[in-house]
This record gives sequence, structure tokens and C-alpha cells, in this order.
Amino acid sequence: MARDKTSETYIAPVRNLLVGVLVLALLAVFAVWRIDSPRVERLRMAVIDRVVPSVEWAMAPVQGAAHLLADFQSYQRLAAQNQDLRRELQQMKAWREAALQLEQENAKLLDLNNVRIDPQLTFVTGVVMTDSGSPFRQSVLLNVGTRDGIIDGWPTMDGIGLVGRIAGVGRQTSRVLLLTDTSSRIPITILPSGQRAILAGDSTPNPLIEFLEDRAVVRPGDRVVSSGDGGVFPADLLVGQVALGTDNRLRVRLAADYQRLEFLRVLRAHPREVIHDPGRLLTPLPEIYGPSALNPATAGTAGASDG
Repeated sequence: MARDKTSETYIAPVRNLLVGVLVLALLAVFAVWRIDSPRVERLRMAVIDRVVPSVEWAMAPVQGAAHLLADFQSYQRLAAQNQDLRRELQQMKAWREAALQLEQENAKLLDLNNVRIDPQLTFVTGVVMTDSGSPFRQSVLLNVGTRDGIIDGWPTMDGIGLVGRIAGVGRQTSRVLLLTDTSSRIPITILPSGQRAILAGDSTPNPLIEFLEDRAVVRPGDRVVSSGDGGVFPADLLVGQVALGTDNRLRVRLAADYQRLEFLRVLRAHPREVIHDPGRLLTPLPEIYGPSALNPATAGTAGASDG
């Protein structure tokens, strides 16, 4: 216990003395460093020349840590910039997709405007709302209906060829029965031979050609248009080209792009005559049989002579 007290008695004065000496040394260095004199300046430079090179090895870790910190901060800035660029790239991709879609829609609308049809045929352009195609029924819905003057049975076209006909009309929507549907039957003409036939849908992309008069004069690649027979469709609407199927049956490669139906043109077809009395389509019997069929005046004279 005596030794501990004695050591504490000597340590405290020595510590105080060292602190005082250090403070005086620092004050002296500060005073010397602040003195503006040529001699003192030379002394300062001599001290720097002797001290700085010898402490460079001690400053290397400090400088390395400073460079590492600067590099880390630079990496953080680069990472933030990379995230910003990624977000901008995603936005640019979204704008690019929107631009491509608008370009495609614009091209299809231009195609619709470039279709050459009968000047007497006016049209209404509708947007395809949904595709209700199935293995048993293939049709699409348009956003036009009775409020737009749409009538059941009118033909529809895309930017190139015939697509189908209106098969159901609502106030704001209408259904288009596609040519590929199994219940679709339209009369066609095959050019240049002029052969008449029926285009029958069978739920395949290439409908069948049925009831052909002379198959020998028809070749794959021949142009197929609507014939206008029966008043189902106006004449000379482009349908497609003749193609030979894998089953060795003649089919039609449709000109309309069924994979991208976005806009359809509904043609206002000419009004068809409504037949109220089918019996009047036949010539009355008195005009077919008897002398009056040849010459009514002669018939009257013959009757008088008989009398």
C-alpha cells in the first residue's frame, strides 16, 4: 500500500511536467511557424525537407484510405446513375412499344384508306373489341351497331381483303361472322377463268372451294373475288388466292390478315329487293301454255273463227 501511494506521488508530477513541456513545445512550434522572417522561413523549409520524406510511409495508409473512400463514393454515384438509366431504359421501352403499336394502327388505317372499292359503296370503320373465335364458331365483335346504321348481312373488310359479314347487330356493337366459320358460305369468282364456286369455311385458315364447275381451268395462285350472286356480297371484292391443300382439295389463301384484326371496314351494301310473294317469280301459266302465249291478238282471232 505504501508503494502504491509513493508511485502515485511521483507519477502525477511527472505527468503534469510532460504535459506542460508538450504544450510549450507546441506553442513554440506555432510561434516559429507564424514568424514572418527569411531566416525562420529557411528554418521551416529545412525542417520540412527533413521531416516530410521520412513520414511518407506513415501517410501512405491514410492516403490509401482516402482514395478508397473516394472510390466508394464514386461507386455509389455510379450505382445510382445506373439505376436511373435502367428506369429511363424501361420507360423508353414502354414508349417504343407504344410507338410501334401506333405505327401499326396507323399503317392499318392507311391500308383501309387505300382499298379500292365501288364508289357507290360507302363504309363505316369499326374497332375490333374482342375475338370470340372457337373450334366451332369464329367471329369478332365491333364497336359499331344500329346507332351507326349497321345492318345485318353487310360485308366487312380489313386493309386488304374480305373478312366476313355482319351476323348480329346490337345498339353499340355488332358481330362479324368470319369467312373461316363453318356456317359461312359465299359465292365467289375465280379469275382469270371466270369459274363460279362457293367458298365454304371449315374452321381452318384456308376455306374450301366447293361446287366448282371445271377444276381443270383453275390453277393455284388464281385471284378469287366475290361474285355478287344472290346479293350476299357486292361483286369484285378481293377474297384471296387459290391454293392446293394437303388433302389435294382447292382452298383459298385469304388476303385478309386474320392474325391482326384491329380495324374493320363495314361496307354499306346496296339494298336487296325483298320478295314478299315467291310465287310471282314463276311466269303465270296462261302465258306459257296455249295460243295466247305466242300472240294475244292471234289468240283472240282464232277464238272468233272457232265460234
